[in-house]
Amino acid sequence: MPTSISPRWLFWGPTLIWASTWHVILYQLDGSVPVLNSVAWRFALAALLLAALACWQGLSLRLPLWAHGWMMATGVVQYSGNYLSVYEAERHIPSGLVAVLFCLMVYGNALSGRLFFGQPVTRRFLAAASGGVLGVVLIFWPEIAATGARPTAALGLGLGLGAVAAACVGNVLTLTLTRRGLPLVPVLAWSMGYGAAFLVTLSLASGAGLHFDWRASYVLSLLYLAVAGSVVAFVLYFRLAQAQGPARAALTGVVIPVIALVVSAVLEGWRVTPLALGGMLLCLASLYVAARRS
Repeated sequence: MPTSISPRWLFWGPTLIWASTWHVILYQLDGSVPVLNSVAWRFALAALLLAALACWQGLSLRLPLWAHGWMMATGVVQYSGNYLSVYEAERHIPSGLVAVLFCLMVYGNALSGRLFFGQPVTRRFLAAASGGVLGVVLIFWPEIAATGARPTAALGLGLGLGAVAAACVGNVLTLTLTRRGLPLVPVLAWSMGYGAAFLVTLSLASGAGLHFDWRASYVLSLLYLAVAGSVVAFVLYFRLAQAQGPARAALTGVVIPVIALVVSAVLEGWRVTPLALGGMLLCLASLYVAARRS
C-alpha cells in the first residue's frame, strides 16, 4: 500500500468499502457460524495480512513492551467489543437506528480530538455534521419510528451507544500510539490480533466453540471483510485521522448509509422514498460544507 495517498482517497476509500460491507455482512449472518467466531476469523485474518504488509514495507513487528497493553486494550475495545455490540444491537433495534447512532461518532471524535490531541473544531463543522446526522435520521425514519414497538429496544439502544463509545475510545488509543512514534500498520496488526484472540477465548469460555463454514458465500464474504473492510479501510481511515483529525475522519459515518442504501437498492431491491431521498441530499450537502476548510 503506497505511503502517499490523496486526502480525497483517504476519505472515500474507507467510506466506499464500509458502505459495501453492510451488504457483505449478510452472508455471515445466516446462523451457520456464531457471530463470535465470524468476527474472530475476520480480525485474525486481517491481523496476519497486516503483519505481512508491515514486513513488506520494512516495518518491524517488534514494538515496545509498554505498547502491548495499549494494543491489547484497543483490540478488546474496538475490534471485539465494538463489533459484538453492533451485531447484538441489531437483534433488538433496526439497523437504520444503529446507523444513526454511529453518526454520533462525529461528536465523540470531535470531543476526544479536542481533549486528547488539542485539535479545535469549528462551529461550522459541528453545524454541518449535525445536518448530516439529521439527514441519516430522515433516511431511516420509518425504521426509527417503529423502534418503540420492540420490547427490548432500550437494550438495543444501550448496546448501540456502547458500540459508538467503544469505537471512539479505540480511535483515541490507536492515534495515541501512533503519535508516540509507533508505525500504524504494526499497531493495527497487533491490535486486531489481540481482539481476535479475545473473541476466541470468549467463544471457548462461553461454550460456543469454534465453527467455520466452507461454503463459497461465507469464505468469499469473510475474505472481503478481512482484506477490504479491515486491512485497507482501517489503514486509510487512521491515516485520514492522523492527517485531518478524528472528527473529520468520523464524517465517513455520515455518508456511508447513503452509499449503503444505493447498494441495497441495486442488490436487495430497496426502493427509495421521497423522505429518504431528501435525507440523502441533506447528508451529501452537509458533508460538502463540513469537509470544506475555512
